[in-house]
Amino acid sequence: MNTEKRVRVRFAPSPTGGLHLGGVRTVLYNYLYAKKHGGDFILRIEDTDQTRFVPGAEEYIFDCLKWCGLNPDESVRNEGPYGPYRQSERKEKYRLYAEELIAEGHAYYAFDTPEELDEMRRKYKNDENPQPQYDNKVRMRMKNSLTLSGEDVHELIRSNTPYVIRIKMPENETVSFNDMIRGEVSFNTSLVDDKVLLKADGMPTYHLAVVVDDHLMKISHAFRGEEWLPSAPVHILLWKYLFGLDKMPHWAHFPLILGPNGKLSKRDGLKYGFPVFAMNWTDSKTGELTEGFKEKGFLPEAFINLLALLGWNDGTEQEVFSIDELIEKFSMGRVHSAGAKFDYEKAKWFNHEWIKKLDAGSLKERVVEVLEAKNVKVQDEKLLLKVIELVKDRCTLLTDFYEQSAYFFKTPENIDLSPIQPKWNDKKNLFFIELLRNFELENSWEAHQLENSFKEIASVNDLKPGEVMLPLRIMLVGGKFGPHVFDIAALLGKAETIQRVKATLKVLEGA
Repeated sequence: MNTEKRVRVRFAPSPTGGLHLGGVRTVLYNYLYAKKHGGDFILRIEDTDQTRFVPGAEEYIFDCLKWCGLNPDESVRNEGPYGPYRQSERKEKYRLYAEELIAEGHAYYAFDTPEELDEMRRKYKNDENPQPQYDNKVRMRMKNSLTLSGEDVHELIRSNTPYVIRIKMPENETVSFNDMIRGEVSFNTSLVDDKVLLKADGMPTYHLAVVVDDHLMKISHAFRGEEWLPSAPVHILLWKYLFGLDKMPHWAHFPLILGPNGKLSKRDGLKYGFPVFAMNWTDSKTGELTEGFKEKGFLPEAFINLLALLGWNDGTEQEVFSIDELIEKFSMGRVHSAGAKFDYEKAKWFNHEWIKKLDAGSLKERVVEVLEAKNVKVQDEKLLLKVIELVKDRCTLLTDFYEQSAYFFKTPENIDLSPIQPKWNDKKNLFFIELLRNFELENSWEAHQLENSFKEIASVNDLKPGEVMLPLRIMLVGGKFGPHVFDIAALLGKAETIQRVKATLKVLEGA
């Protein structure tokens, strides 16, 4: 295994679509490990499959990581000494290694056409082998450099006959490695097919590219999802053949994130109404919009926090962690090997805790963004800070700040009078007329003074405060919500409070 002292980890996404929360968790664990050990976090773009390339997807990945605060130390935007950081720009490097494998008998040219491959799958399909693969059982019956003469191979290549390069998997060998999460993991090579290493267009597949790039970029630790475990024997053999197993990075395979019906998918999000991508993603082909955690109203601090605990804990009861606390406490030994179930209600709980935890100044810009998206202009910053502090405990998502605070900056256009109209009477009407007179004369416009006066007037008019408190709330905010009603009045100010009460009273008197 790699014994280099400097920790270098990487995240290597394909620019093919939205960034799933499982991908962000992989970024997070890589990032935490690197920062904990004073190392480097590298972002490498794996774009070797040009048929799956999606315009805008690479920029989207960077935008997501920027929002999360997980910025790479080296990438296509911040190149270090081991570039290029986009695989399509490293094309020639891979062919040299593929040819080296052929020369040493570990790989071979395969000239089979798509039709011949389909025929092989039909011919060898049976109950014991329902999905035949190009492996040690069939390779000697196919059109490749193992079955053709050297002269025939040379002529096919000279005449530009399309071909791929496949690894020649050894028969019945045991390949093992030590996973930092799962311990020793072993495979029998006879159960693995001869994977394509270099495609007909000259581009490498993931199998060859990931090994070559990890070596050339001096990656010390390779962390990825457990879905890559079946490919491990191919990668181990490539390390052995090309660079030696002592140069291979330390590996860890993270558990799956589970939804209601197995691995969490975009389909789950659409069905159950929760996001599975970090940020909004619009499919360039279909125009379909998939909502992201950011646009749903999540704080990046909460998003990172909830992801960290989807498969890891520090061994205590603590649940709310800052990024600095996560860096300090993270260890690969505490990552679980079993799948972690995503719970959207728990995710919202994390967000609510972080909204309560942050001060008004930290939330200010994000709340302004929410309000301005709904055409609510904020011109008084001091008022905004007071409002945020007053209502933040009532907000689970950032988007909740619109309902909970918009009425402080814009008179409600719609007043829901349905809860009070059926019980409205002359007695209550007279109470509010007297309350308005008192408001006009009030010099100390403070919440406790307003509440005392309100209760005194209610008592004089033989009314319980609760009978007229809801009408006052609805007059000020437009509905049955919001913090303490006199705190609302105090922040709205004398003139605005009086204007809103008068306007609603006129509607009620005319009803």
